[in-house]
Amino acid sequence: MKDRKYLEQSDAVMERIKKGAFLTVQAEGSVNTMTIGWATIGYIWQKPVFMIAVRDSRHTFTLLEKTDNFSVSIPAGDEHNTAITFCGTKSGREFDKFRQCNLQQKKATYIESPIIDIVGIHYECRIIYKSAMNSAFLDDSLEKLYPKKDYHTLYFGEILACYETE
Repeated sequence: MKDRKYLEQSDAVMERIKKGAFLTVQAEGSVNTMTIGWATIGYIWQKPVFMIAVRDSRHTFTLLEKTDNFSVSIPAGDEHNTAITFCGTKSGREFDKFRQCNLQQKKATYIESPIIDIVGIHYECRIIYKSAMNSAFLDDSLEKLYPKKDYHTLYFGEILACYETE
């Protein structure tokens, strides 16, 4: 991985992700970005991993199922809060989020999926494992998060690169 300091600073990164980050995926000539607020960064299988959770009802899920990579772009400040809100509430099936939010894509270094060209921290990840969730929660209180039974699929992406742009 290019720069380990951003993995080592994962607590600060996770605090920012709670406010929203862009998950971007490109597959078969189509690209979409969506907002994520749930994720995990750590080590598994002796690899640095970024785990994302995407519901199967999302357009991004369709793209993730057709590729082996994704990027996460975490804005440095609050300048993109309107875009974070829009990309978290509108579907890429119906809107061109890049045009609507005036977001520019930038070629990633190691993967096909682009990053969002903003000031912030960017992760380039290769999917090494995925697992669909079901309703067998150990904690029954989690079931309330799924009134439509549209459970997430967990994607474990090996972090190939992590860097900050200004």
